[in-house]
Amino acid sequence: MTAIERVLAPNPGPFTGPGTNTYVLESDGEALVLDPGPIIATHLDAIRVALTGLTAVAVVVTHTHSDHAPAANGLGTELDVPVLGFAPGDGFAPTVRLDDGSRIGFGKDQLLAIHTPGHTSDHVCFRLGDSLFTGDHIMGGSTVIIEDAAAYMASLEKVAALEPARLYPGHGPELPDAETVIAEYIAHRIEREQQVLDAVRSGASTIDDIVDVVYVGLDPPLRIAAVFQVHTQLIKLRDEGWVVLGAGGVNGATNVRLGERPGV
Repeated sequence: MTAIERVLAPNPGPFTGPGTNTYVLESDGEALVLDPGPIIATHLDAIRVALTGLTAVAVVVTHTHSDHAPAANGLGTELDVPVLGFAPGDGFAPTVRLDDGSRIGFGKDQLLAIHTPGHTSDHVCFRLGDSLFTGDHIMGGSTVIIEDAAAYMASLEKVAALEPARLYPGHGPELPDAETVIAEYIAHRIEREQQVLDAVRSGASTIDDIVDVVYVGLDPPLRIAAVFQVHTQLIKLRDEGWVVLGAGGVNGATNVRLGERPGV
């Protein structure tokens, strides 16, 4: 049976929750390090302690964001093991590129890589038996920021079809009721899309207008993220014919109006 040890990075914040979860997975004396996180000396020391008595065979990352991947290459060099990821990014260069369906063996077990774009284009979840390590695709205690709304919905459906029993997210606690959590994520994305479309139907004509309608009571430091999320959702709605986006608003703001899709 695989042993799973979570090593919490000391990088709490509004977008990282209590911090980044690094996982040390052990089977038959061999270990993988999943998402070693940012380069923080005390965190790297904690990972080394978790590896005591084990033979590390690889360092693996879910995606290249700065709270997940920067420590990977240095740790891989230190441990003399390959560093695996879907694509390179800022501060990260995989020595082995993963594909959808790649398998990573360690001890008597293996991780299955599942490409799940949406949060980022390079995001990968990893299946281990009936468990799924979700990185930032699904997080404990919050929704996630997404770069591509259509891809993200497809990826949520993809992991739902796997029927995992439990989720190990990149931030927050283990989620033992995976089916319910994934269903809630899908429902939330559908609801948010409908809220954006309803805001346009009610007269909101810029992204800022939509943010004001959809994110009532939003903390000011989170507004930039909300603007980004509304724009991401509008791209999906535009591509499906629900809305039309154009330049020329006040101060160069993007104009938004209803599209010509039947039923709009």
